[in-house]
Amino acid sequence: MKALLQRVRHAAVDVDGERIAQIGGGLLVLLGVERNDSVEQARWLADKTLDLRIFADDYKPMNRSVLEVGGSVLAVSQFTLAADTRKGNRPGFSTAAPPEQALPLFDAYVEALRGRCNDVQTGRFGADMQVSLHNDGPVTIMLER
Repeated sequence: MKALLQRVRHAAVDVDGERIAQIGGGLLVLLGVERNDSVEQARWLADKTLDLRIFADDYKPMNRSVLEVGGSVLAVSQFTLAADTRKGNRPGFSTAAPPEQALPLFDAYVEALRGRCNDVQTGRFGADMQVSLHNDGPVTIMLER
């Protein structure tokens, strides 16, 4: 399981021209689920997402978590994070979990986030989403478990 975290000033998801989710300051998380992933991994990754100290305080530019700054989280399923690009020029997706496996694991990740964070929004699983963001920093970090 891979989570690409982007510290944002704001982010939003549109589907078919309709805004379905938006946040102010916080984290945009693109989550890729792979075939061998588990609920335990999803929960661990959610905790790591919320506890990672990548927001500024008065002393250091990366010293507080999204929870400590009262930020929001926008989680978006992104199977392309599981792309295998080692051979050729067309990415392969044989390591990506099929939708019937990926959706429950994405939901487990979101549920774990919501257990600790007051404002968690999501994209729409499997939809053609238009994601917009204003990256803060920029700060972009890959988490894997």
